[in-house]
Amino acid sequence: MFYNSSMLRRLARTRLAFLRRIFPVVMVIGPRQCGKTTLVRGELPKWRCLDLERPRDWNILTADPEGFFADNPKQVIIDESQRYPELFPLLRHIVDQDRRPGRFVLTGSAQPSMIRQAGESLAGRVGILDLTPFTAQELSTRPSWLAQRWFWGGFPPLYKLRTAADKREWLESYIATFLAQDLPGLGVTVSPTRLRRFWTMAAHLHGQILSLSELARAMDLSYHTIAHYLDILEGAFVIRRLKPYHANVGKRLVKSPKLYIRDTGILHSLLGLRGPTDLEGWPGVGASFEGLVVEELAVRMGIVGGGHIFYWRTQAGAEADLILEAGRKRLAVEIKTGQGLDPRRLAGLKSCMADLGLRRGVVLYGGAERLKLGHGIEAIPWRDLERGGKIWPGVC
Repeated sequence: MFYNSSMLRRLARTRLAFLRRIFPVVMVIGPRQCGKTTLVRGELPKWRCLDLERPRDWNILTADPEGFFADNPKQVIIDESQRYPELFPLLRHIVDQDRRPGRFVLTGSAQPSMIRQAGESLAGRVGILDLTPFTAQELSTRPSWLAQRWFWGGFPPLYKLRTAADKREWLESYIATFLAQDLPGLGVTVSPTRLRRFWTMAAHLHGQILSLSELARAMDLSYHTIAHYLDILEGAFVIRRLKPYHANVGKRLVKSPKLYIRDTGILHSLLGLRGPTDLEGWPGVGASFEGLVVEELAVRMGIVGGGHIFYWRTQAGAEADLILEAGRKRLAVEIKTGQGLDPRRLAGLKSCMADLGLRRGVVLYGGAERLKLGHGIEAIPWRDLERGGKIWPGVC
């Protein structure tokens, strides 16, 4: 095995323990194969666990759900809980009779349905942990992990495989199974072939500002169909629509989101890349690396800082790759793939900082030194972030 599992998921384990001290119900949500069940069962080994994808466990719960919870009033894990929507109102009734925290943990792979049902039925009673595949920081114990994580992505099963051929096969199998089995199991009726074509088209637009009308024309589909497909893929945690930051600054700002494939391994598989050396000279290398950083910072902001991420772009073309926001604090971030820096190419970052009145900006780059670039801008090596360093004291 290539990784030491005891070193992984430290932040997620801490967050899970924190939520269990506050809420009667905790939901752990995230894409398939990202380690939700491993995390929960590893932290709660003595709890009763039902997997609703197993017919036996499904029958145990659904035959007499009230009777099951009467016999098991606490310390219960329900895997793939979105498959049984009736569970949420039932749990509301149960926890209202006993509001002690840390009684139930649910997992699930379909964000929209779970969040909507939990919001309606378990408001104020449920804490949510959004789990992702491994971050680069979690896999940073060896010098080569950045290249491995960047190209192959972060799904845990990949790091039990030794050859590039095995990893390519796993990613292709993941994509095929996700489209042919997982989505239909969640009630999605779109054909796998059509969604595969759409997902691949989205991969070609990775890191670009999304135009639904242009994508609809390219796919020869309606605007509403394209929006529906995006909702499906975003709800299953495989794409991200990064929202633009809006502020009253007297300039016209771009209002459309940017589109990213959330896992870079899936991105590269959809685009036909075969190994890390394929990144060399590839036109999409900058956008690919940008997506890696976006996900890394999104995880930190969501789990550690409790904040949000956006991008900034004016209609005139001035752009900052990211705006990090935590409460009333904001930080502008520029992402550079290479090791060199040209201060003349930071005009967009400087413009963003001036428009928003920010005193500090950060450039994440591939070099080895922290550098002061003037105007409140600091260049920080990507490896500092990978090794757990912070780019934003007290937040991220």
